[in-house]
Amino acid sequence: MGSMSIWHWIVVIAVVLLLFGRNKISDLMGDVAQGIKAFKKGMADEDKAADLPKTDPKSIDAAGKDAAATPNANLRGRAETERKIEGSLS
Repeated sequence: MGSMSIWHWIVVIAVVLLLFGRNKISDLMGDVAQGIKAFKKGMADEDKAADLPKTDPKSIDAAGKDAAATPNANLRGRAETERKIEGSLS
């Protein structure tokens, strides 16, 4: 009773084949195989991307430009504008 005999397995397989048909099962297995291939390809692409040398981000040299173009000057200008606006509101 605890284990299934060969006749039980034959009946189960026959019922599954009748319900789903041979074509649906083979299509399903083909879809599973394509999914596995896509997963392996994605993992290989990720490994290739990890092997590429990383480049340093390029910086902009602001030495030849006016002081207003530097980020700190922009922040100072914004702070002064905010102070003027706050002063006029009070």
